[in-house]
Amino acid sequence: MTSTEAITDSEDSGPSGYAAARLRLLQQEARSGPPRRAALARLTDDWLTGLFTAAATRAGVRGAALVAVGGYGRGELSPRSDLDLLLLHDGSADAAAVAALADAVWYPVWDLGLALDHSVRTPGEARRTAGEDLKVQLGLLDARPVAGDLGLVASLRTAILADWRNQAPKRLPALHELCQERAERAGELQFLLEPDLKEARGGLRDATALRAVAASWVADAPREGLDRARRTLLDARDALHLTTGRATDRLALQEQDQVAEALG
Repeated sequence: MTSTEAITDSEDSGPSGYAAARLRLLQQEARSGPPRRAALARLTDDWLTGLFTAAATRAGVRGAALVAVGGYGRGELSPRSDLDLLLLHDGSADAAAVAALADAVWYPVWDLGLALDHSVRTPGEARRTAGEDLKVQLGLLDARPVAGDLGLVASLRTAILADWRNQAPKRLPALHELCQERAERAGELQFLLEPDLKEARGGLRDATALRAVAASWVADAPREGLDRARRTLLDARDALHLTTGRATDRLALQEQDQVAEALG
């Protein structure tokens, strides 16, 4: 079942329809791994596109787009993943209209109990924030348009990537320090009894950091086995989310048998 079919098959494309289609997708045991993560991202895209398009028409906002960043931008939605979203606008619309558009997208997400990391920015504001906050810049490297003005998103992606490459001599040492701090705090994944699949050294954040290093064109990143390792970690996180029903990345001892069984 494709994401479009899942929504069509439900009562409507509103929150209840999306929630029902999402639940059916997550309950399909034969569908797991990358195909399920991609299908969940597409399903979410379709729902958010409907929300955004209707809200933009009501608010009379043009020159705006809804952008997925971070893991959602990569199409890697786990069952309990946050939705990382940027409402990008060109600054031409009235501030009240842009705020109304944002509320019309954010509130249905919150009403379903989904975690949401959100921001509203012009391209200039997005670039300035990325220049000040390395984590924001890393998230924007994976920016992907969901709905709205595709040209606005394409221009931002081009600018963010150019900024990243131009600033690489300064940013890569800062990225290294960030990874070192995280390793000291969370430990090394392969040696931990209860590893954090995301934060520990060798976890998902390090895989994202390696992608950023490769995108800088200053240095290459290890490639052999990287995709397979990322898939293993993501599959384990999916199983952990479904086992616990929570947005957790820590593989606690009491869940390891169930996660192992789910992974075969």
